[in-house]
Amino acid sequence: MAAALATVLCTIMVFGDTGHDPADLVPARFVDVTKEVGIDFVHQAPHTSRKYLIETMGSGVALFDCDNDGRLDIFLPNGAPYNDPTPKGFIPKKTGPQYWDRLYHQEPDGNFKDITEQSGLKGDLYDMGVAVGDYDNDGYEDIYVTGYGGNHLYHNNGNCTFTDVTQQAGVGGSGWSSSAAWVDLDNDGLLDLVVARYVTWDWNDVWCGEHRPGYRGYCHPDVFPPISMLVYHNDGNGHFTEVSHKLGLDKPAKALGLAIADYDQDSRIDLFVANDSMQEFLFHQKKDGTFEEVGLEAGVAVNDEGQTYAGMGVDFADYNNDGWPDLVITDLANQRYALYENAGDGTFNYATSSSGLGGISLLHSGWSARFVDYDNDGWKDLLIAQGHDLDTIQLMFPQLRYREPMMLLRNVNGRFVDVSGVSSEIFKDAWVGRGMAIGDINNDGRIDAVVSTNGGPAHVLINETDTRNHWITLKLTGHKSNRDGIGAQVKIVTALGDQWATVSTASGYMSSSDPRLHFGLGTATMVNRIEIRWPSGIQQVLLSVPADRQVNIDEPAQSESPTPTARAAAPRT
Repeated sequence: MAAALATVLCTIMVFGDTGHDPADLVPARFVDVTKEVGIDFVHQAPHTSRKYLIETMGSGVALFDCDNDGRLDIFLPNGAPYNDPTPKGFIPKKTGPQYWDRLYHQEPDGNFKDITEQSGLKGDLYDMGVAVGDYDNDGYEDIYVTGYGGNHLYHNNGNCTFTDVTQQAGVGGSGWSSSAAWVDLDNDGLLDLVVARYVTWDWNDVWCGEHRPGYRGYCHPDVFPPISMLVYHNDGNGHFTEVSHKLGLDKPAKALGLAIADYDQDSRIDLFVANDSMQEFLFHQKKDGTFEEVGLEAGVAVNDEGQTYAGMGVDFADYNNDGWPDLVITDLANQRYALYENAGDGTFNYATSSSGLGGISLLHSGWSARFVDYDNDGWKDLLIAQGHDLDTIQLMFPQLRYREPMMLLRNVNGRFVDVSGVSSEIFKDAWVGRGMAIGDINNDGRIDAVVSTNGGPAHVLINETDTRNHWITLKLTGHKSNRDGIGAQVKIVTALGDQWATVSTASGYMSSSDPRLHFGLGTATMVNRIEIRWPSGIQQVLLSVPADRQVNIDEPAQSESPTPTARAAAPRT
């Protein structure tokens, strides 16, 4: 531990970040329990001599409860085979169990059982992204899976079996889809579906040079044209209507990450799109329900030097506890991860350098990233899955790596300190990280993660950080609003200060996380006040809620006066 601490301190000095005391380097303990709990998934990503771009992308992961038993289950999309070379127009199809998407059900003992075959979720195409949401408000979470050549909507039958309803729902899409997000865009109580697409691509056998003699290189995304998102309005009868042009959301993009938040607090949800090597998009929702792209005006389209970067993963959350959702976007080495601090006036300040993130991330390549309070001190830290997209990167840049360990950055009053080096062994294990979903897998009040890798195994990381800090988890159930409460704005007040969060399953990279809101409370044993602004506009206040438990909150029929308690599950310690 002493040697690791010295290494981290040396790194901080090299990059000029001397504003933190060594005491700020509070270690985490995440334990890789993948094999112990019965997960044996290996992602399939065929690699060819032609260096097709699809080989680099990996896939996402979902954490959700498929049967409402109170335990999170795991869904992992998977690839499909293709040839070397592959002709234009070819749609990869799964040919055997090694290519199946996988659903693992968490049993009462905490182990996971592979229920893929009976679940109906094997899939048939080259799948990549996943979004989870209860689109018909029947109380069970449904799954949308994206990929190359078409997407699938699976309706949950209520017992962790699913029916493919893609055709009747009208959401099959086309081209190469990446991330997706369930969100009620018009606040009619039904979840709509936003589907990001990456580039216009059809096994383009383009020669993009060699990284060294004998080592053909992957093409830069600049070689391929952008393509617009697909936006499906939920018509309420099991059918969706594509409305991207009608809503102003059809601007051509090279989209990889999606996240939602009401960044200007006007009670209308907004969308952020992480684009690869072009301007990032911020879609602001106007009063008439249409959207305008305001990335440049808001200050989030480029970095502080006016340059674009390889935007991949994104999170849209309030990291500095000032009540305004901020943005973090991952990219490739030598670009620095982008952090935009919400100024509260419709604009953002580029905070990569001032937050300490710039020096820390300069030599790293990040994909899925989430703000997560790993030690429950009341400040949202950063957990990032890493790995370069080029498997030959070290031939050109010996200081960079194709495989990289996870990164964990501790939030110390709004500045980040790299605690990876003083934390557990998994922060030394090098992976080709891609997707990541977060949630409290074992319901112990500490946030865990599941990470996918490109062409490699998935990893289940249980948070066993030694902390006496307190916590609270909120599970919202909408009635006039969508049942998941997606888009609800929540503020909690404790003796130590205030925190804010938005209910969402979307964020990171092609992944879907637990919709329950988790707050670290530090030394506070009571939440003095919980304020909820539901998507319907109903406002709800709860008072004097004890810590260290999950609190189940139902949306009332109308705005209510403060109530002293809520329907709460038993404390979990």
